[in-house]
Amino acid sequence: MMHDGLPTPRRFVAIAAISAGTALVVIDGAIATVALPTIARDLGVGSSAAVSVVTVYQLTLVMLLLPFSGLGNRIGLKRMYQTGQLVFTVATVLCFFAKSLPFLLVVRVAQAAGAAAALSVSSALVRSIYPARQLGRGLGVNSVVVSSSAALAPTLGGLILGVAPWPWVFASAVPFAILSLVLGRALPEPPRGEEPFDVLGGVLCAAMFGLIIGGLETAVHGDSPIVSAAIVALGIFTGVIFIRRERGEIAPILPVDLLGRPVLALSTLGAFTAFVASMTLLLSLPFRLQHAYGLSPSEVGTMIAPWPLTTMIVAPLAGWLSDRYPAGLLGGIGMTIAIGALCLLAFLPAQPDYGDVAWRMALCGAGFGMFLSPNARLIIGSTPRERAAAAGGLISTTRMVGQTTGATLVAALLAMGIGGGGGPALIAAGLALVAGLCSLARLRPSIRNPQGLEADDVQPGAQVR
Repeated sequence: MMHDGLPTPRRFVAIAAISAGTALVVIDGAIATVALPTIARDLGVGSSAAVSVVTVYQLTLVMLLLPFSGLGNRIGLKRMYQTGQLVFTVATVLCFFAKSLPFLLVVRVAQAAGAAAALSVSSALVRSIYPARQLGRGLGVNSVVVSSSAALAPTLGGLILGVAPWPWVFASAVPFAILSLVLGRALPEPPRGEEPFDVLGGVLCAAMFGLIIGGLETAVHGDSPIVSAAIVALGIFTGVIFIRRERGEIAPILPVDLLGRPVLALSTLGAFTAFVASMTLLLSLPFRLQHAYGLSPSEVGTMIAPWPLTTMIVAPLAGWLSDRYPAGLLGGIGMTIAIGALCLLAFLPAQPDYGDVAWRMALCGAGFGMFLSPNARLIIGSTPRERAAAAGGLISTTRMVGQTTGATLVAALLAMGIGGGGGPALIAAGLALVAGLCSLARLRPSIRNPQGLEADDVQPGAQVR
């Protein structure tokens, strides 16, 4: 039965296919930052213009994740996933023909579209790969892939630039795409949805995210606050129309039917604030360590590394525990650890050495790892199976919007001259507090929603909440 996951050894092949696809999305999104100075020099553009190579990729991902999850539910999750990998691979080859920034940006949009197609349905495929009793474990493995890929990307990018031109930086993710395509034959094929794809809803969804996030980006980096405010206002207006329209849909692009459940709404809000908090700290800390304490970039890199390395250990453990214990409790414990670590980072010694920063970063990684895997397991496991793609798209969109919001927040703090001290760490601690409260609130009897769980998603004798 599909509800019992795939049989072995097919399950392990499918896990490898999903892991390779996740790795390529994370690596390609993060590795470009290392190559930006080289791209700016070779293409003859300014540094600020070169940054758009990264931002256009992130923005395209945010805009397309939810629409593609709806489309994948209609045409088939496996077909959507493999089509995305193919588009990504072809677009990456085109990077070698980029002789101007506009052409490169078009290629990056195509790369992001392929990545969004794969990422939008990956969580739903994970649900079909693993038995219901091992779903948390599977999502924990996925978290390990994300953390390790994020840690690998900057080092890999630097090594490639040392021996090859910058287009090879983007090509570094192609082996993961090819591996995922080859192994993808083992992926499950859950039943397709019968409802027609809502094209207008998909367009409105993309426009809403594009206008709001794009407007906020221009507010930080642009010269016209009025124009930026107008773009954001247009995005909000589009969002109001979109959400009102979605309430009447059977299978909405934005899963308002799922968000209407308190347990899922709290899980999504908690995930959003947790991602904003983590990105706020990770982006602001290098500026503080270099400018305030005079540390070199290599020293900063080694001090930050304990975060993803600890997450690689804690995330699968937390996923395994979430198959047995309430996600609300695990998340509350995780955010308590993270809040303590963030406060300790805000008040570093006057001359911190490696150990002073490293153990605090390891605590942060442990706290966020303890929160995110059980949180994702609850969102996926609490969703009706026919809506799994929408739930997976919601998780991915929440992560991208949270990370983009965190990056915008750091840029704003730096522009105001308060981003290089302990302030961002304290702000991150406040956001982690919100995430922790959302997690603990799910333990209240009035919030629990066991009726929303499918019988095959609950391990005998356990409750998911």
